[in-house]
Amino acid sequence: MKKNLLMWDETLFRDPEVFEIDYVPEQFNHRDAQIQEIAFQVKPGLRGVRPLNTICRGLPGTGKTTSVKKIFSDIEETTKKLVPVYINCQIDNTKFAIFSQIYRRVTGHLPPASGTSFKQVFDAIARVLLREEQVLLVALDDANYLLYENEINHVLYPLLRSHEAYPGVRIGVIAIVSDMSVHLQSEVDARVASVFRPTEIYFPPYSKEEVHDILEERVMQGLYPNVVRSEMLDLVVEQTMKNGDLRVGIDLLRRATLNAEKAARRSIEREDICSAYEISRYLHLAFSLRTLRGEERGVLARIAEMSGRDDQEMNAGDVYRFVKEEVNVSYTKFYEIIGKFDAMRLLNLHYRQGRGRTRLISLRYDPGRVLEYLREEQTSLS
Repeated sequence: MKKNLLMWDETLFRDPEVFEIDYVPEQFNHRDAQIQEIAFQVKPGLRGVRPLNTICRGLPGTGKTTSVKKIFSDIEETTKKLVPVYINCQIDNTKFAIFSQIYRRVTGHLPPASGTSFKQVFDAIARVLLREEQVLLVALDDANYLLYENEINHVLYPLLRSHEAYPGVRIGVIAIVSDMSVHLQSEVDARVASVFRPTEIYFPPYSKEEVHDILEERVMQGLYPNVVRSEMLDLVVEQTMKNGDLRVGIDLLRRATLNAEKAARRSIEREDICSAYEISRYLHLAFSLRTLRGEERGVLARIAEMSGRDDQEMNAGDVYRFVKEEVNVSYTKFYEIIGKFDAMRLLNLHYRQGRGRTRLISLRYDPGRVLEYLREEQTSLS
């Protein structure tokens, strides 16, 4: 075996954990302003009073979840009087499931699997908070998942009005929303809105320079020196910017490194990155589809079907007529949806000058893959 080849027990990873999607880095750059705003909202809880309610809003992969987890980690290291509870609403999206996770956090175990009512669960949570003189802070990640079946009101109402049933209980809420068309304040009913009154913190997409800085930091932490040359990192950044989702770049680095290891190389080459991108690029699609509502998934499915028949640019008017055959959506709503898809980088929407301005649509992903992921997402929701 040549000396430049990796031995079977050698690796290019210094710390593979750095490239996990849910990894919270020690050094978290380019979100200082947002983290400071969240800290300001949370600060009253450190003094034993109710934290200010907050909405963290931005496209997928813009640092919302990591920022909140960073704050929660700091809280847990600082005090036991403020109890942070992180809920992934893609997984736990019913009132009982969410309060069961809160119960587990404050008591150390889940409630009994059967024979336990919601009131018994909430009574137990309130008793612990009052006995320990603790304040509760609940983060609802991907809170837009709770819009189905009006679950958002069923969850927020008991949390935000808990002090009425249990005097002395203090609970604050952070809602994390990745759907830019959702304005959570207007989605809740009046009895919730009157006590919710959140401050909205916006997370803009990362710039190319910021993506470069963040990925370079991950490389330094997670890989051995000289595994990723500067020109290869530039290529990873370029591919990441096509999707506008930092998670694509992180996953791309991990897969490209594994490709290099498989080929027994000591550094990542262009072929490793290009091969990895064919898989990593769909990470953004998968995460984005999870944030869509039913009619939006229906519109995207019809666009993918039409695109599969004709792989060229499609006239928006023709697309609307095709969509309308299967999806009951108004002309105005259709254009709102495709505008949202454009912002999410699911498709390209642009204009062609002629007798008038014609809007053209083209999918950014293979139509077959889009339909496949939509079917998988529908199955998971069923």
